[in-house]
Amino acid sequence: MADTIKVDPKDKPRIGVFVCHCGTNIGGFVDVKSVAEYAKTLPDVIYATDNLYTCAEDGLVSIREGIRKHNLNRIIVASCTPRTHAPLFQATCESAGLNKYLFTFVNIREHCSWVHMKEREKGTTKARDLIRMGVARARLLIPQEEQRVDVEPSGVVIGGGVAGMTAALSLADMGFPVHLVEREAELGGFVKNLNNLYVTEKSATDTIKPLIEKTKAHKNVKLHLGSQMKSVEGFIGNYEIVIGAKGAEDIKAKVGTIIVATGALEYVPEGLYGYNQYPNVVTLTEFEILCKKKALPKMKNVAIIQCAGSRGQVKTYCSRVCCNVAIKNAINIVDNYDNMLGLAEQLGTVIEKVPVEQKVPEEIIERRRRRRGRERGEEGEADEVKLGPSEKIEVTVFNRDIMAYGVEHELTYNKAREKRVKFVRYTTDHLPRVYMEGNQLTVGYFHETLKLERTMPVDMVILSTPLVAQPDAGDLSQMLKVPLGQEGFFLEAHVKLRPVDFATDGIFVCGTCRGPADITEAVTQASAAASRAAIPMAKGYVQAEALTSVVDENKCSGCGTCIQVCPYGALRKSEKGLAEVIVAACKGCGCCGATCPEGAITMTNYTDAQLLAEAKAALQEEV
Repeated sequence: MADTIKVDPKDKPRIGVFVCHCGTNIGGFVDVKSVAEYAKTLPDVIYATDNLYTCAEDGLVSIREGIRKHNLNRIIVASCTPRTHAPLFQATCESAGLNKYLFTFVNIREHCSWVHMKEREKGTTKARDLIRMGVARARLLIPQEEQRVDVEPSGVVIGGGVAGMTAALSLADMGFPVHLVEREAELGGFVKNLNNLYVTEKSATDTIKPLIEKTKAHKNVKLHLGSQMKSVEGFIGNYEIVIGAKGAEDIKAKVGTIIVATGALEYVPEGLYGYNQYPNVVTLTEFEILCKKKALPKMKNVAIIQCAGSRGQVKTYCSRVCCNVAIKNAINIVDNYDNMLGLAEQLGTVIEKVPVEQKVPEEIIERRRRRRGRERGEEGEADEVKLGPSEKIEVTVFNRDIMAYGVEHELTYNKAREKRVKFVRYTTDHLPRVYMEGNQLTVGYFHETLKLERTMPVDMVILSTPLVAQPDAGDLSQMLKVPLGQEGFFLEAHVKLRPVDFATDGIFVCGTCRGPADITEAVTQASAAASRAAIPMAKGYVQAEALTSVVDENKCSGCGTCIQVCPYGALRKSEKGLAEVIVAACKGCGCCGATCPEGAITMTNYTDAQLLAEAKAALQEEV
């Protein structure tokens, strides 16, 4: 770290402007060199240049050298999105000894080259305008100091499913005390309902049993079963939580970070495909429970209908994991049906007899044997092929398309086809229909290849319904002051850059409460969330950004409007009854300043004077 450059607000600004070509991303649509030359004509700009890639090492070196050689005390980089690159350029300024809040980012990729890619001249003119505005604001920037906030080295995980247990154990193994809050009387979450996990012979319960036992036995994990979060107050490093349980006193604790892993539920398709209307129409999870209890009825023909209630039927989204679970169950039926048959009488109205037309004639079986011999490239008469389980029971998967993402899932899909699982495609114009013909459950469908309406007598219909958010997710969202997406799942800060963080610092998310995911993905997310949560706890403090609101007590009337509108809960009333900013929680969004009737709140680094200067510069004619 270089010696810190002391910048007095009264010092004359010495601004350096670095304009990026970003390869052809910007340079292919904007005349970057002319923009850099224009920047040299602006007030207080001492140095301006263009770089091929400013974010590359040679570009960063040019910034550091420019600061030292030209004694620059303000830096402007005109390039791509600040969301990904602003921290990099700020760190570069700091490494050269310049306060990082004397840096300004001008986005000429999204705002110029991408939106004006067919208007090179207009895009270039707009880039000049944006840089002129950036210079006007940079002239009024002053150094800012960041405050340190102590962090309590303990955490809380909400949800005792696979993701929640994984996150709790990960933190506990690092030596941090963890409160694990689970509303049910036992750990395991949604996985407890499942028969097996993909195509393993081991049951789901046996698979997660070691994880449950390890969680219960870990000295750093304090379990709260049959409990729920009652309240959460505070900010990163200093959350005051209250955990409530029926028939017991509330437990109060102080934690530094919070991980949300509340899971999801299966959608109940009321009124779809004969569910709750005809016998033996079940959801995927209900089928798994029947398999687990060995309570399947006698069957010769099974239909699985994908996207039942998703992708526009009721819910707009694809649930992602349904196809893979359906394929797993199709293989399970073919391979292990006999082992799951036994307590059929528990189902009540079960079709015991298979219609004659469903039985496979001997001549058809013989033709299949010969065809398999030819497919193997065998010459002469094919050897006798023993009928496998796939000849005993037919499984048909009606689908819009199969989302078997990833190599392993694709191989499983191929395996299902090898086992004679049939995949019949349908479109939204011709949805499958489930109805009764006499006492026979029937699926009617439109064959897209033959362009014919066809019917299929079946013994069971399995509906692949989507995962949906927990019904009380909204309550927890308001308690934690974190957002929900359009479909009710918790919304991360950024799907790529911060996939397990919330916009509110110190709170993280993982598992299916974030959106449909399989167990592998949920475990990966849980480990990531625990790693992110451990960073501030391991350091013992966080450095709060200096982009915060500031209250002028001489103007504040204590009306509380700012407290009501703050989305991060970063304002409270002081002992004087006036507004007070919790620096660690403030994200500098400006809602409070915009709504304050007294004009008592301003934003550091985004003062009224800076914004007005930027606006006036936008209206100036280019010289």
